[in-house]
Amino acid sequence: MSQAAVETNPTQMTDERRDELAQQTVKRFSAWSAAAGVIPVPFIDAMVVSGVQLQMLRRLAEIYDVPFSDNIGKSILATTVGSIIPVSAAAPAAVGLASALKFIPVLGMSVAALTMPAMSAGATYLVGNVFIQHFASGGSLLDFKPGEYREFVKTQMNKAQANRSGPQGQPFSGSSVADKHAYTK
Repeated sequence: MSQAAVETNPTQMTDERRDELAQQTVKRFSAWSAAAGVIPVPFIDAMVVSGVQLQMLRRLAEIYDVPFSDNIGKSILATTVGSIIPVSAAAPAAVGLASALKFIPVLGMSVAALTMPAMSAGATYLVGNVFIQHFASGGSLLDFKPGEYREFVKTQMNKAQANRSGPQGQPFSGSSVADKHAYTK
């Protein structure tokens, strides 16, 4: 069987390869979220970021061979962003505020152009890592409980802060296979 066929068939992937592919997916969609944050139209940018996150969730579900539904996915993303991200990162209201700043000529657009891409990418990255954790531990969309991942998000945020204040050139690595096993239900 070709490598391409194995990549599209999640049941034939090793856990390590699945985790690696999932991390690549989260990084790619985080970059798309950052790009969406640059959209100059207020609130359209936030809607596009939500769409990017939904696509990411769909792709992660495929990687982990988890059944996916758009309606359930949208509901879970709203719950996740609303209940986990405010614990340790910029609240969804901050993303809305950054988007609304685009209504203010020059200064508002400048501030929003600097903050919205970073907040969008960071939130997408965190949400993606939460779902990698959840799916890797055998979870599905139907049994997802956002509150169970607050500690995981805090740990991820602490890693990001440590990497920012540590030696330059060390990228934030996100969750790993070791992290996955440390936070199983």
